[in-house]
Amino acid sequence: MLKIGSKIFDGIFSEGNRKIIESFTIWTATIGFIFHLSLVLLNNYSIINIGNESLLLTNPISAIYTPFSIILYYEIFLLIYFLPRSFTTSILKQFEIISLIIIRRIFYDIPKLDLDSGNWFNNPDNLQITYDLISILILFFLIYLFNLVKSGIENKKGNKSINQFIDSKKIISIALIPVMLCLFIIGIYNWYSIGMDSNFASSFYYVNEVFYNTFFSILIIADVFILLLSFLYTERYSQIMRNTGFIICTILIRLSFSSTGLTNLLLIVSSVLFGLLILKIYSLMNKIE
Repeated sequence: MLKIGSKIFDGIFSEGNRKIIESFTIWTATIGFIFHLSLVLLNNYSIINIGNESLLLTNPISAIYTPFSIILYYEIFLLIYFLPRSFTTSILKQFEIISLIIIRRIFYDIPKLDLDSGNWFNNPDNLQITYDLISILILFFLIYLFNLVKSGIENKKGNKSINQFIDSKKIISIALIPVMLCLFIIGIYNWYSIGMDSNFASSFYYVNEVFYNTFFSILIIADVFILLLSFLYTERYSQIMRNTGFIICTILIRLSFSSTGLTNLLLIVSSVLFGLLILKIYSLMNKIE
């Protein structure tokens, strides 16, 4: 059963398929950017009338939001691909995804900036983008440190039990693929349904956030299954602590989607910082075990 699941995973995530999906993502992101930018320009010059309730349809800078959204879906695909490799690689990909989500939000919020006000910090939109920019620098540095610690950890040579564990994680990854596709289809349907009653641009932003909220909730369940499976293949205290700590990181990221403002950013930064400290302590214990 494990071998069959492993072969299915290797077939789905073969190098050829990954290159096809990567090329499709790049072309789709480019076309999406051009289409979104065209809508904004046509709307601004009153050639078409799709409303001006949302900055997504009135400011050209907001067009960058669309290709970033498409690239983030590809990052989710890569997260599922990296999930069987190791908990460390998987959580690293989660950190990269959440940092890209903040960058995408910056492009959404830039048109809201009030450059005419006498005091920059009196405007909540100005404050939010300032917090986002500072958070991105902190996250980028923490992710660099995480990569640095990760590269210093000696990889154990594969044995029969480890290979069985990897095959088990591949089955969990396969199960996440239809879940992601269902969430994507439901998101498109909800976007259309909500957009018909209100505003397409606003509903696009709302449904996009709901997608990541739901996906990370499911990812927590997948991580717990992997943690339980790990008890069958390892009794090392440091490894169990590391895996449990990384699940806490995922939970903090999930909680960040339910919050706004500084609370949102503090949860994200604390998740990456906690993951970095867990990995550093694990690497120290790894040297003496």
